[in-house]
Order: sequence, then C-alpha cells, then structure tokens
Amino acid sequence: MARPAPAVTPPASPNANVPAAVRVRDLTVAFATASGERPAVSHVSLDLPPGQITGLLGESGSGKSTLALALLNATPGRVTSGSVEIDGVGDVFALPAAELRRVRGAEIGYVFQASQNSLNPLKPVGKQLLDLGRSHGERDLRGLLRRARGLLEDVGLDSARVLSCYQHELSGGMRQRVGIVFALVLNAHVLILDEPTTALDMLSQASVLQIIRKVHAARRLTTLVISHDVGVIGELADRTAVMYAGRIVEEGPTGALLVGPRHPYTRALLAALPRITGDPELARPLTGRPPDLMSIPAAGCMFRARCPLAMPVCASTEPVTAEPAGAGPVTAEPAGAGPASAGSAATGPGGYRVACHAVPGERP
Repeated sequence: MARPAPAVTPPASPNANVPAAVRVRDLTVAFATASGERPAVSHVSLDLPPGQITGLLGESGSGKSTLALALLNATPGRVTSGSVEIDGVGDVFALPAAELRRVRGAEIGYVFQASQNSLNPLKPVGKQLLDLGRSHGERDLRGLLRRARGLLEDVGLDSARVLSCYQHELSGGMRQRVGIVFALVLNAHVLILDEPTTALDMLSQASVLQIIRKVHAARRLTTLVISHDVGVIGELADRTAVMYAGRIVEEGPTGALLVGPRHPYTRALLAALPRITGDPELARPLTGRPPDLMSIPAAGCMFRARCPLAMPVCASTEPVTAEPAGAGPVTAEPAGAGPASAGSAATGPGGYRVACHAVPGERP
C-alpha cells in the first residue's frame, strides 16, 4: 500500500503559495489548580519565519504542545497575556468564533501527536475527509477529493486504497501521512506538527521526515515541528527554540545551537544522547525531573534545581533572554555575583538568544 514518494507538486490554490509569518508575543497560558492558576507557558515570545521550519525542543511537560495549541486559540488553559499574530489572519485571540473555525484548517494545519488517535475508527478516510470539508463550508467536495488524492500521491500513498481504508488498516507511518494530508488539504500555509515521529519505527520515521521536508519546500510553508527528539529537530529545523518549564531558554539557528549550545539545559539534553561510537558512558542522563504545574518555582530560574552552574541570583531573579556575548564555554560566576545577562529580549547577528545568568550576555 505504501510506496516511495514522488516529487511533491505545488498546490493549485494561489493562497497556499503565500508564505505566512507567525509572531508570538509575551504569551502566558495558565491552568487552574488547587493552589490557584499556574502558568504552563510563561511570557513566551517566538517568531516563525516565513518559508522556514522552526523546531521546538524540550522534555515532555515543558509546555511545547500547550504553546502550539495556543497558536490555534485551542488551548484548554486560559490565556492571561500576549498575542499570536499571523500574516493575513491577525491576532487569533481576537477572532470571532466563526472566523476562528475557518482559520483552523484553512490557514493553519495541525498534525496531532499520536496520529492513530486523530482518525475516527468507525469511518473510512474518504468519509472523514468529506466531513472535514463540510465542517469548513467547502462547497466543491469533488475538488477537495481531487486535492486529497494529489496530496496522498505526493506523500507516497495509493490514494484509491487509502481513501477507502479504516484507521486499523493503515500502519503508523501511513496514518501520520494521512494526518499531514488532512492538515494541508484546505490549503493551509502554516503547518504545526506535534511529535511527528512518535511511536514510529526507524524506517517510518525517516520516510515521514523526508515527506515533511518535501511538502514544506514545495508548498512554501511556515512550519513548526515540536519534538523531544534532538535528531528530529536536527534533521528538519532551520531554527530551534529550546523550551523548559514553559519558558524559551535558548533560541538560534539549529546548526549553531546543536554544535555550540550555551544554556546548561540544552547542553544537558545533548549530553544525554546515546552514542553509537566511542565510550557509551559519555552519555549522562539529566538529574532530577522537570517541574510540573504544582512544583514550578514562584521566582528565580526554573532550571536551577537541576543546573550545575546555579548561583545565588538564580533563586531570586528569573533570567531574561539576551544575545550571548562571545563564543566561549559557559562558566559559572563566583557566588554572590550579579546576573550576567539582563535587559530585554534581543536577537543580534544570527538571531541567537539565551536566558541564563551563567551565560555572559550584553549588559544594558
């Protein structure tokens, strides 16, 4: 049923050829707990450049999916501050319900984690596709099916068979490809993929990653890829943002970030990667565990309990994002020293920024 993917053809709709830019500014999303509202995403600012793949990297529970759902104004939490501006759409938090429903799918495509759970097991793929079109007011359902067949062929599937298949008749990799088709069939120009390789074998992972690259390039998309897998981010992303406890702690071009990470958390993630050559004991797991909503510190650096470079200032002052100075290794300052990075968020040459007191930064 599955076969190698041919070259991806650009979409027929001219709207899909218009690249979009997404600008997240000071976004905070809070959830109600027994102790009051606690932020799962806190004061996040992030740009998704048009025509680029942006990676969002971090451990499970760091707030990646909450941030992604906020781009659709679909988070189950409460947005307490900030905005999400999309070119050609505006602030998604200001859209009326009917327009927001149209935007989801027509402007922003979302491929959910655990793709097998996003398909209705009681309906074949073709009927679910028609339901999707009707729910978005698509009048030309035959045209919708033609676009779907073209997309299915683009991602290496036999369109005639897949449209008549139920969920259980498709492999995990095939279901993931169908999820990509559903996200793009209404000609969305922003694509969000949440853990696109979860539960897939290595060959299926490689195939899905290749298809994401081809579809992104052919349709000139603005793409966000969410993963805890450093390999997936390194393979796909042009830029990468590292997230911890609801904060962006480091962001920059993927190559520079993976080769010379500045934040202790990013360094710890890379140090935990297993080796296939050399001494396997060089891989060191992170100590402790990421904080949950009930254990997020009220002040200071969120990573300090697990950080080998923690200083007294880390317990009282949360670091702000700034361009790191120089390219030397991260070193701890003497106890009692003031914060090494201060000021407002900045992106200097290369667009690199870090939020850490132990990283030498530009002082105001």
